[in-house]
Amino acid sequence: MPAATVLASLLGLCLVWNVAAGLWPSRAFPPPTDVWRVLVREAASGDLAYHLSMTLLRVAGAYVVAMALGSAIGVLLGMHRRLDAFFNPWLVIFLNLPALVVIVLAYIWFGLTEAAAIGAVAVNKLPNVVVTMREGARALDPVFSEMATVYRLGPLDRIRHILMPQLQPYFAAASRSGIALIWKIVLVVELLGRSNGVGFQIYLYFQIFDVAAILAYTLAFVAIMLTIELLLVQPLERHATRWRRRAA
Repeated sequence: MPAATVLASLLGLCLVWNVAAGLWPSRAFPPPTDVWRVLVREAASGDLAYHLSMTLLRVAGAYVVAMALGSAIGVLLGMHRRLDAFFNPWLVIFLNLPALVVIVLAYIWFGLTEAAAIGAVAVNKLPNVVVTMREGARALDPVFSEMATVYRLGPLDRIRHILMPQLQPYFAAASRSGIALIWKIVLVVELLGRSNGVGFQIYLYFQIFDVAAILAYTLAFVAIMLTIELLLVQPLERHATRWRRRAA
């Protein structure tokens, strides 16, 4: 999508927002100018950068844990039917377990610690990664495995040249959906049990009914995640699925 189109779309959204705020003047629905002033104030004080960085660190930590464990478990289940049949009920349970329950239990069992916060987020994302990577493992072409046997490839070469190229599209899909889900759960984790981060700031300003500050922190973090999506996640997905475009 051209940058000019994205910019025009965002400007149109701001215009609609400004008109709606003018038609319904209320402290609960501040115009974009008020939100911008808060954003500049928080950035100048250094609070915005600090809380954004703390949230990003938690997102990165939970993402790495969920993708690493989820990929390994998913591939293992996809390649071994008996294991998949045994653990599938577990997977269904974790898929349907509310994120709030996992977060509360993690804080009760392990305390209000950073490890508990990141672990709770990772556990919430883990089943989705397992399901996606399991489907990728089920779709592996046996011809390539037979070729690896003929050429006597070692375990590392099999992973590098046979397994990873076929699983790349599934990993990219799990990665993209993972980031979108993880950062939302991180805000809940921060709201319930951390003393910093975007979620904590949103909770703090909710207590004093400062909607402009709530929107300022929310939009700042959304802008960062949108940047990551455009500059990192989408290029990775295009790279992983380039063979499909060539085949077409």
